[in-house]
Amino acid sequence: MKSLTIGLFLIIMGSQFSFAQNSTVAQEIIKLSKDKWTWMADKNIEVLDKLFHEKSVFVHMGGSWGKEQEINVIKSGGIWYKKADIHDVSLKVIDQTAILLNRIDLLAVVGGKEVTNPFMVTEVYIKQQGLWKLGSLSFTKLVSPKKD
Repeated sequence: MKSLTIGLFLIIMGSQFSFAQNSTVAQEIIKLSKDKWTWMADKNIEVLDKLFHEKSVFVHMGGSWGKEQEINVIKSGGIWYKKADIHDVSLKVIDQTAILLNRIDLLAVVGGKEVTNPFMVTEVYIKQQGLWKLGSLSFTKLVSPKKD
């Protein structure tokens, strides 16, 4: 009986420790994602260059490309991510990979024209050498309900 009680205690404590770790990781990734939107709006290339994994991919309505082109697009103003209004966030962590979904309204300047689009944005982060790196950023345009 004593062994069973100790075993249950250890399982409960281990579960709470695991939940606390996952909660901390979730907070870290969600904050990193929010910061990323600010860095993109501010065209903070130095920080983004460190955040984006060397093999990262970016999927937009107009195509897909790697880190170098995304950095160049942001730097040149080809796409200016002015403001992301985040409505919903969900996160799944699998080992050293975090998959974050954001439902946003993105105010951007594309080709010199200001546009606002509703998106579901998928962000994949990979933890390497103690740091989270963005491995993928994909935009899926949402269809808004028609207004009468």
